[in-house]
Amino acid sequence: MVASGFTTAEMNTVLGLLFGASGSPFTAPATLYIGLATGSVAADGTVTGEPTGNNYARVTVTNTGTNWNTAANGTVDNKLAFTFPQASGSWGTVANFFIATHPTDTGDAVIAYGALGTSKAITTGDTASFAAGDLDITLTATT
Repeated sequence: MVASGFTTAEMNTVLGLLFGASGSPFTAPATLYIGLATGSVAADGTVTGEPTGNNYARVTVTNTGTNWNTAANGTVDNKLAFTFPQASGSWGTVANFFIATHPTDTGDAVIAYGALGTSKAITTGDTASFAAGDLDITLTATT
């Protein structure tokens, strides 16, 4: 299980939809891209330390009920495993993940992010993966 949150842009979209100020209906992205980072992912979608080279690529996920479980109690998680390509060299020690609407862009393309439960050094021959049910995205309430 990993901790998660939404970027400021996505929180503003949700608030606009809930309170009628969105300007137009929201259409969920058809494809999502799961990425990793050795550094931080900020609320504005800035990603620090996304690996480059060594066979790293974001995981492409069709955004349907085939890949995501039904949300319950403010949380949605992955129904199937999301597996990255096998590393052909070091990706560094990954500590965070993010979900984007573009295969390479960050900033406004990043919609959610979080910290991994345990940081992991990815080296030659490793295959990073989120097992089914391990990528939890949560909306939380504060008091």
